[in-house]
Amino acid sequence: MITAADVEYEGSIEIPTDLMKAVGLWEGEKVLVASISTGNRLETYAQPGPPGTGHIIINGGAAHRIKKGERVAIMAFGLSETPVVARKVVLNDRNEIIRPGR
Repeated sequence: MITAADVEYEGSIEIPTDLMKAVGLWEGEKVLVASISTGNRLETYAQPGPPGTGHIIINGGAAHRIKKGERVAIMAFGLSETPVVARKVVLNDRNEIIRPGR
């Protein structure tokens, strides 16, 4: 769930570091953000935020496409010569992990 949107910031999506670690996201990693609420999609990069806050903040021009209160899926992709096991988590409305994804 997007907890804030800041058009004035230069870009990125801020994600608490505890959530980034849970799924293996790196600082600066390219991500695809898809709004489950509106269907809008965009690419940006992950920026670490304070752990345990549940604050997921969309910044810059992306804040025109995805707004506060929208439920989103945040996806990262990798290229590999061997199979990659996806790391997925499902969050509640406070952005707390409630279970592994399917």
